[in-house]
Amino acid sequence: MNEQSTTAAFGELTPDEMLDAIETTGIRCDGRFLALNSYENRVYQIWLENEDPVVAKFYRPGRWSDAAILEEHQFTLALVEQEIPVIPPSQDSHGDTLHKHGPHRFALYPCRGGRTPELDNPEHMEQLGRLVGRIHAMGAVQNYQHRLTIDIDSLATKPQAFLLDNNFIPDHLVTAYQTLTGDLIKQIKICFERAGKIRHLRLHGDCHPGNILWTDNGPHIVDFDDARMGPAIQDLWMFLSGDRKYMTARLGDLLEGYTRFFDFNPTELYLVEALRTLRMIHYAAWLASRWNDPAFPLAFPWFNTPRYWEEHILSLREQAALLDEPALVWS
Repeated sequence: MNEQSTTAAFGELTPDEMLDAIETTGIRCDGRFLALNSYENRVYQIWLENEDPVVAKFYRPGRWSDAAILEEHQFTLALVEQEIPVIPPSQDSHGDTLHKHGPHRFALYPCRGGRTPELDNPEHMEQLGRLVGRIHAMGAVQNYQHRLTIDIDSLATKPQAFLLDNNFIPDHLVTAYQTLTGDLIKQIKICFERAGKIRHLRLHGDCHPGNILWTDNGPHIVDFDDARMGPAIQDLWMFLSGDRKYMTARLGDLLEGYTRFFDFNPTELYLVEALRTLRMIHYAAWLASRWNDPAFPLAFPWFNTPRYWEEHILSLREQAALLDEPALVWS
């Protein structure tokens, strides 16, 4: 089956196909399921006969190779071996974590709950820092071989070109968007130059509060699907928002925990707003690239309207000002 046919099959995945695929692993579903909040992949909570529920992730075709998916799985399993609280894929009786059924690839995970962390709570921030520090200590042991690296080209230059080449930007905003993003890319490059030589390590890659589940025993982290090579600050900056004074205080709490397990290079603080800007540019292009998937217009009805692009450009202009400000200071 070619990639186009596989992509079509993914878009038309039915409940019966999904449940049949899961039962090929030897478990028995009781017919109940709940679609979870995921759009890049298809993710479901599945209830089983006489067992605890599981989470099934069906991978979008063409995004990651089998080798890249397995590399992510192997990293999370290695983290669990070190008693680091992440949620790894379940292994079957043969030790396999990636399963195939017809055109579909999927993995099963234990179902774990929790609440989002309190980012204004110094104790929570310190615990988050300890968790990320432990992950990075393992991440520094070796490199990913099959996954991407955080860089300006894949997160800004190519997304900018995609949006312009495919006519997503309204005509009256094309010049403003093209000029602004071009200037932002130059500013981001300057930030990376200021940071100097930065060590790249295996990251979670999408370490935002929604991927942290907090329980009475502390935090655990889920969804390594965006795992990449990159600077350590990529897994830290998404916990920082607000005015400069507030972010500086939260940064101190975060790094108090982080540095108990892994060294932090303070020159990476030049990258905080640069990485935030890259994420904003890339996110808009990601939505555009998935716009033919029927799930996306339903889930993001506000996207691809003149108002959306006007507000997006306004937000990017605010980032342009922030990129010119001094880096946060860690003391």
